[in-house]
Amino acid sequence: MFLRSFNVFRVCFHILHVLNQNFQYFSHRLVNNKRTKCNSIFIKLPTNPYLKKFNPTYYVRDLHTSYPNNAVVPFLLADIGEGITECEVVQWFIQPGDNISEFDKICEVQSDKASVEITSRYTGVIKKLHYNVGEMAKVGNPIVDIETDSSNELESSLINSEVSPPSPSAQVQSINITEPLISGEKTHTLATPAVRRVAREHNIDISNIKGTGKNGRITKENILNYVAAGKEAQPSKEIVEDKLVPLSFIQKSMFKTMSRSLKIPHFGYSDEYILDDIIASRNLINDYITRNNQFSFNKISFMPIFIKSFSVALKKFPILNACVIDDDDANTAKLKFRRSHNIGIAMDTPGGLVVPNIKNVQAKSIFEIASDIRRLQEAREKNAIPPNDFQEGTITLSNIGNIGGTSLSPVIVSSEVCIAAIGKLQKVPRFEDVKDEVTGQLVEKVVGKHVIPVSFSADHRVIDGATVARFSQEWKNLLENPILLSAELR
Repeated sequence: MFLRSFNVFRVCFHILHVLNQNFQYFSHRLVNNKRTKCNSIFIKLPTNPYLKKFNPTYYVRDLHTSYPNNAVVPFLLADIGEGITECEVVQWFIQPGDNISEFDKICEVQSDKASVEITSRYTGVIKKLHYNVGEMAKVGNPIVDIETDSSNELESSLINSEVSPPSPSAQVQSINITEPLISGEKTHTLATPAVRRVAREHNIDISNIKGTGKNGRITKENILNYVAAGKEAQPSKEIVEDKLVPLSFIQKSMFKTMSRSLKIPHFGYSDEYILDDIIASRNLINDYITRNNQFSFNKISFMPIFIKSFSVALKKFPILNACVIDDDDANTAKLKFRRSHNIGIAMDTPGGLVVPNIKNVQAKSIFEIASDIRRLQEAREKNAIPPNDFQEGTITLSNIGNIGGTSLSPVIVSSEVCIAAIGKLQKVPRFEDVKDEVTGQLVEKVVGKHVIPVSFSADHRVIDGATVARFSQEWKNLLENPILLSAELR
């Protein structure tokens, strides 16, 4: 038994000696001009008599190797949706030389839709900022260079940037749509975009103000109190001399979108709707909301009722929810009819006018629509409406009435064929046949009625005036007779 074990040991030792003497190991790493790598190990089989049955040849086997630690990673600006190809850099939260950890904030960028905070997916040291505040950053291009602690991060970055184009799935870049911060060199001043806008209007350095909000956040009241105290308060709206100012990002986007839209032949239609009965219905709904604590809001405006009734009328006129495809040539143009009623609503934000949409209105109740509107309003105050809320709109309903105005001329976006706009609600005199209390006969009298003006624009290439007029009458009938609207609801 001992002899057998000793012989086994001798054989193993001899095999190791043969391998050590005869195997030739060498490896190399090739990096081509595209920064992709090829790592292999080459093994030459031995010519020792014990292994004569093998021919001297080379076998190749892939071997994982890594780049040296502390390499610089180019951090790319990921696609944030809706076909956006560039964003304006609003502010940096870091500077070259700063240490950064995964999920720390890097910068805030502003698209034509919303303000978005970009966070890091690496831990390391900031080496370079590729853009200054106010410059346009291209999607898919580096925005910052980070010296990392891990070789795996560089390898992942190179694979994502060279093998395939950046996309939300291929480059998992963390995007937080929250209340932005305002940064100084090494400190951050907490404030919302709306508060910053008030500070800019009064030409105030916000870093000089002590915030009284949560976690030291600066509030609008802090700004106004600072102005009232007479410190650096100089209105900035007065133009003292001529100057050239570049368009903001939202203005640039509006410039492009409206230029495309005005290639569409528009036609307009206007009408007036009497809302006395819907006002009474809304009051009943708000009384019900007050008695029940199950809602996230205390009352509803007219908009949820307008939007739901708009969708109900739209079911009978699906062409108004369609869009034109391949419209360069009448021979190739097609109409795409869309099942979902994703109704856009225009909103005024600190950054400008935006049009998010409420998805699948046809399947929602008035209360659910009111909840969606409240969510969008809260995000609007922070200038942080999620990009998804701007995607896949099918028709737009704009309400300018809270500001004023009667007859309007709304402009269609190129992905839709119709838009409606609501003007200011007013109580005006109207003639009405009223039963006389003495004679019992109908007599014509002047009575006060709550009236709103409604204006439409439609794509005259595919929509005729009669279709819009009939749709308007259907919508008007639902609003002026709420019992019919309730009968249509499921």
